[in-house]
Amino acid sequence: MKAIRRLTVRPVLPDPLRPLSDLARNLRWSWHPETRDLFQSVDPECWTASGRDPVRLLGTVPPARLAELADDRRFLRRLTAVADDLDHYMSGDRWYQAQPGRLPAAVAYFSPEFGITAALPQYSGGLGILAGDHLKAASDLGVPLVGVGLLYRHGYFRQSLSRDGWQQEHYPVLDPHELPLAPLKEPDGTPAHVALALPGGRELRARVWLAQVGRVPLLLLDSDVEENDPGERGVTDRLYGGGSEHRLLQEMLLGIGGVRAVRAYCRLTGHAAPEVFHTNEGHAGFLGLERIAELCDEGLEFGAALEAVRAGTVFTTHTPVPAGIDRFDRELVARHFGPDSELPRIDVERVLRLGMETYPGGEPNLFNMAVMGLRLAQRANGVSLLHGGVSRGMFAGLWPGFDAEEVPITSVTNGVHAPTWVAPEVFRLGARQIGVQRAEDALAVGGSDRWDSVADIPDQDIWELRRTLRAQLVEEVRERLRASWRQRGAGTAELGWIDDALDPDVLTIGFARRVPSYKRLTLMLRDRDRLMDLLLHPERPIQIVVAGKAHPADDGGKRLVQELVRFADDPRVRHRIVFLPDYGMAMAQKLYPGCDIWLNNPLRPLEACGTSGMKAALNGCLNLSVLDGWWDEWYQPDFGWAIPTADGAGTDPDRRDAIEANALYDLLEQRITPRFYERGASGLPDRWLEMVRRTLSLLGPKVLAGRMVREYVERLYAPAAEAHRAMDPDSARGLAEWKARVRAAWPGVSVDHVETSAATASAELGATLGLRVRVKLGDLAPEDVEVQAVSGRVDSEDRITDAAKVPLKPVGGPDLEGRWVYEGPLALDRTGPFGYTVRVLPAHRLLASGVETGLVAVPSGDLVEAAGLLMR
Repeated sequence: MKAIRRLTVRPVLPDPLRPLSDLARNLRWSWHPETRDLFQSVDPECWTASGRDPVRLLGTVPPARLAELADDRRFLRRLTAVADDLDHYMSGDRWYQAQPGRLPAAVAYFSPEFGITAALPQYSGGLGILAGDHLKAASDLGVPLVGVGLLYRHGYFRQSLSRDGWQQEHYPVLDPHELPLAPLKEPDGTPAHVALALPGGRELRARVWLAQVGRVPLLLLDSDVEENDPGERGVTDRLYGGGSEHRLLQEMLLGIGGVRAVRAYCRLTGHAAPEVFHTNEGHAGFLGLERIAELCDEGLEFGAALEAVRAGTVFTTHTPVPAGIDRFDRELVARHFGPDSELPRIDVERVLRLGMETYPGGEPNLFNMAVMGLRLAQRANGVSLLHGGVSRGMFAGLWPGFDAEEVPITSVTNGVHAPTWVAPEVFRLGARQIGVQRAEDALAVGGSDRWDSVADIPDQDIWELRRTLRAQLVEEVRERLRASWRQRGAGTAELGWIDDALDPDVLTIGFARRVPSYKRLTLMLRDRDRLMDLLLHPERPIQIVVAGKAHPADDGGKRLVQELVRFADDPRVRHRIVFLPDYGMAMAQKLYPGCDIWLNNPLRPLEACGTSGMKAALNGCLNLSVLDGWWDEWYQPDFGWAIPTADGAGTDPDRRDAIEANALYDLLEQRITPRFYERGASGLPDRWLEMVRRTLSLLGPKVLAGRMVREYVERLYAPAAEAHRAMDPDSARGLAEWKARVRAAWPGVSVDHVETSAATASAELGATLGLRVRVKLGDLAPEDVEVQAVSGRVDSEDRITDAAKVPLKPVGGPDLEGRWVYEGPLALDRTGPFGYTVRVLPAHRLLASGVETGLVAVPSGDLVEAAGLLMR
């Protein structure tokens, strides 16, 4: 019989055990081994059955067992110690509190998904896991972050396979009362809500749930409330589900509703109001509009409010291709804003102008969430060095007249939260060398360039650790494989082979990620005979563990999954290659440590960062990857292998796949498997272990989320907070008026004449030339602009590379025609072909850079020819 209503019945904990509830409700347990060990000791069987989720555990432990623990003095001492440790963690000063200068009082961090723990399934892939790691690292560092997201009642989806290997999706209903969440409440005890106005006088209401991620509160908005009509109740049903309007409503709720939730949280708890707002991808971009509306309500004009909001906003882009950005039809967006909908006091045309693709190559009828994010943020970044460059090229149209390298998008390379992803066995080995506290600090805070203590760990210990982790993975794989085949309809008699699936002494390769076409799940199948030879080699076999989900609407991705599954089902190789359905955090935490090689073969440069290989590296797993994302930045032969790319313009996709697959097979056959199976005088694979050691000692400190968050604080949050404080109402009005005046006057700005003291087209290194420039400023004054000399080496097309920029100074007043003369030295500081040019940029003390306005005046073509601006 089916229940007509579902309730959550909470256990009543005996008074001595009350701290267990606080420990279960703070998600620090997900990365704190002592807390997890404590919960496991409550009831080991229930702990396993609950999926290692403390909230579910406490709901299933028999009352008799709780009564027994309440009288167990040894358990109570452990409970007190763990509870005291959490209290110290929550209240004590950490890295952030020890930094000099005036850092932000609080930072609001918005993301459409957060991967904190498998017990809170609110993530689909790398973006969510990165956001979760960002929150955890901020907590460990003491950064006063407030996370903001949506609570999806069906999460992303659970994946299983049909008998013929086709992906099937399941959407289990999540009850917030059974999750590690608490409702945010008003002083009278009623749940806190936020509301959005919808067309036609309707309203979208959302409840605010609170997840405590260590020191960081995470606010999750949930539209499944009784006050909403059925359509509105389903707005937060699924992550990345539904059509355009559904997605638009999700993103309005995340951005606009999210700001309102932050305001409610600060009002109800006394938390400091954020000085910086960080938008993790464009999905939350509407937060800037809500903040503009707040300032307009306080009396600022739209332009001034825009400048004030931009000053304190950071935007992070994660996509390297335009197709990865949410774009909405102009009319759809227009319908949801204005007098009859949301933000009625803001002119709809102003809203639309922030997101429209009004630049060469853009679609003028589409509203682009990333474009809006960039226009609403004074500071922006990509997520690896390579991706920063890709992003500058992709969005260069927003800054016409500037070379792509000058586009104001920097990069902060992603990192991973080591306490979450490092296997307990790896941590214990490190703690044995340097002590528990130093090991915890090294993983959580970082700060050193290398972990030299790894050099002191004996080879035998590292090799035994690697085999232990591999054996654990083999057991995990067999258990999951058996469950998967049962879901596919297999009977017990068909599954005997699973007992021999994988081998704890065979070189193990992992490949697990989302399955869009550019990640090339099936590149390894390009030459099946050659792959079979590798899998079944009599002396140097390999084995491969594969996992990944295709988007529910991506049939092409599902076909790739099916192709891989069908190959792995072949009785000849199924003991050497497996596909595990339902890839998620719980599986990943076993998979990364248990692999010897982490494989990644995307189409370069379409991987923005790709952090799974970082998690593997922290456990002594070597990377085998195309030079893309973070691997392009930090690859060294010490850490693994680079798969050569065939990305020339004349190479068609099929030929490119063939070339790169062949390179992958060559590496495995000629370099990787021989090194793994080769034994030195000690009977151990000495050269392999040296690579493991160098991966841990040199790469480990680089890939930490602690390093990443410290970079965000120092390079983006602190400057944004300083700019926010400087942008008082008068300053904001002044900047907005100045920008309007400069834009109106800019057509009258030009470079009229350039001359230099050089008499010939060659000069000696170290010489200095005198540069004299005459510019016309029209209605502007010298204090409105900066005249620059731009110089550097030139390529075969006379383009300046690695440019140096030097400001020139005005000499005297304007002539009778209103032209100003600027002079300055030009140092010849490098040999070879050398060139220079000059340009005029707007200049104001509140601009983050001269590029910010997108305005520039350069010499005309005729003037360049006359001036002879190239020196060789």
